[in-house]
Amino acid sequence: MVYAEYILKFYKSLSIDVELPEGVEVMNPYQDTVAFDLSRQFYEKFYNDSNPRTLIFGINPGRFGGGITGVPFTDPVKLEKLGIVNNLKKKVELSADFIYAMIDAYGGAEKFYHDFYITALSPLGFVKDDKNLNYYDIKFLQQTVEPFMLKCIRQQLDFGVNRQRCYCLGEGENFKYLSSINKKHNFFETVIPLAHPRFIMQYKRKSIDVYIQDYMRKFRS
Repeated sequence: MVYAEYILKFYKSLSIDVELPEGVEVMNPYQDTVAFDLSRQFYEKFYNDSNPRTLIFGINPGRFGGGITGVPFTDPVKLEKLGIVNNLKKKVELSADFIYAMIDAYGGAEKFYHDFYITALSPLGFVKDDKNLNYYDIKFLQQTVEPFMLKCIRQQLDFGVNRQRCYCLGEGENFKYLSSINKKHNFFETVIPLAHPRFIMQYKRKSIDVYIQDYMRKFRS
């Protein structure tokens, strides 16, 4: 099978059926026919081959990017610029703005997605009180969804990915957690941290070019 088939089969099967902290809900765009069709178009366009990719792990999808398009760090505006027409509300997402500026610096979407596959420690998102929630924000949530996250990593390794290294979006809690489970389960030889796009866009916007160059340097290392 080509990568697109592996990825879409994986996303279609995703579900979290465990006790969650009070008020926490799972966000699963792949159960939405519109989002799944958009993600299908994206992956069939950029992953219709068997070239080994290097994984980049985010935290979990947010409500205005992958949570509605089914494509990590890709809002409806970016999706349309990739040639995938959609009727979603054209609201931009900060992290997506950085990711696609970085992708342009890399050489464009076709080249970037030929080399990399962006996923997340939890490919499904979480919301509480109508706000995005990171899996590590509540200790019980992290503990209860850990088996799901480990299963997801193992399933994606079966795509035939590069196991020499992976990259982690977030140099704090996400990197700490991914490093700890990687040490225990030996998924990858090396986990390389990258500053999280949300952090850059919220607190270091004047230094976007510096962070893009840091990404490029670490991709080449």
